[in-house]
Amino acid sequence: MSILFSILVFLHIVGAAMIVGYWIATIKEPTVHPRQRDGAFLQLLTGIAMMGLITVPELNMHPNYFKLGIKFAIAVAVAVLAVIGSRKVKKGEPVSTGLAHGVGGLALINIAIATIWN
Repeated sequence: MSILFSILVFLHIVGAAMIVGYWIATIKEPTVHPRQRDGAFLQLLTGIAMMGLITVPELNMHPNYFKLGIKFAIAVAVAVLAVIGSRKVKKGEPVSTGLAHGVGGLALINIAIATIWN
């Protein structure tokens, strides 16, 4: 189980890198890249899977469900914004600066919550 959990953590970090990396790469001309949407879905799926595994006794974890609930809500918001932004890009419509920064900024906040909040 610990190997599976470690693989999920790895994929979760890859998802975060996809979101924040593209955000930083396009910060001068903010937009939403389709890979940010993919990263948001990867983060949601791996996060949900990890939440399911934290109750496994052999992992010996003591989850903070309040923290996980906040992270989940932010992740859903990031995914929704990323879907809206990627649809606009696909249609050739302009993506507002607030929308683009919302995707990257909220993902960055979620990373901060994961790493700083103990």
